[in-house]
Amino acid sequence: MSVMRDLIAELPAQLRWAATTSLPDVPPAAEGLVIGMGGSGFAGDVAAVFADAQGKRVSVHKGYGIPGWAAHARPVVVAVSHSGNTEETLSGVKAATAEGLAVATTSTGGALATVAETQALAYLRVPVGPQPRAAAGYLAGAVLRLLEAAGVVSGTVPGLLEAADTVEVLLRDEAHQVAARVAGGLRERIGIVYGSGTLTAAAAGRWKTQINENGKAPSWWSVLPELDHNEIVGWTANPALGRDAVGVVFLHDSGDHDRVALRAVLTEQLMTGVHVAGHVISRGEGPLARLFSLVVVGDLVSVAVAEQAGIDPVPVVVIERLKKLLVGEQPRSPR
Repeated sequence: MSVMRDLIAELPAQLRWAATTSLPDVPPAAEGLVIGMGGSGFAGDVAAVFADAQGKRVSVHKGYGIPGWAAHARPVVVAVSHSGNTEETLSGVKAATAEGLAVATTSTGGALATVAETQALAYLRVPVGPQPRAAAGYLAGAVLRLLEAAGVVSGTVPGLLEAADTVEVLLRDEAHQVAARVAGGLRERIGIVYGSGTLTAAAAGRWKTQINENGKAPSWWSVLPELDHNEIVGWTANPALGRDAVGVVFLHDSGDHDRVALRAVLTEQLMTGVHVAGHVISRGEGPLARLFSLVVVGDLVSVAVAEQAGIDPVPVVVIERLKKLLVGEQPRSPR
């Protein structure tokens, strides 16, 4: 078993850690704003799905600073950075504290931990170990628990525990087989992942980024019903592209709107000649279980894509090179 497969197998334990860890005091708020990038930013996507299922609002900001509306809406800002050194996230903390917003933080350490200590911000340390993309249970769980501590959401503990049990069963029974089948359909193709609603949109985004980082391959994702108003037409002019160069994966969830479920069937029928690599259906009852059931299969697909190409899924050389190039560089105008 590869290193990355070993890390994926840790997901249930990560979710259980999050369900049982002790929490700092967090100032109360009516809504949340999660700021984070990459694998850390995905924790915000998870929190947004969970909050939406409860009729609550959690927004996600993946960039520098904070969105302009935050100073007026006064959300609790949850800053998540696996390393603690993500410059975009640190700039967001600086902007949030300058506006006097409540800020809670989570990381494995780094500059974010130092800022939290010096400014007396709520801080939840996650265990050191895997890379951000392999720490989804730690990071998403930590963000959810901090939002619950602020009163934005509730019921995170049973939700995390159900997700852990669901993923554990999938890893034991069928996840590897499903992932191998889908990855086979994506061999030497660009993976395109179609979601079917709020929950599967988050999963589709995760599939895309994991195929990028683990598989070292291009990928994109879209979501129904929006793609029926544009992307479905994009397969018309160059049928060879859809037949030979791409593989589409449809993600489905029990919470899908009835009309969206119908659209998925009809959309596939109308994508004449486009190669469909597979369909993956969520498992579990609660939103976290259903979301992570799709996440774990996608993570395994991304590793299988790397293995098919004879590539080690762990290193991300280009990202590390970019970070080094950014050090000391000044902003430049686009050419």
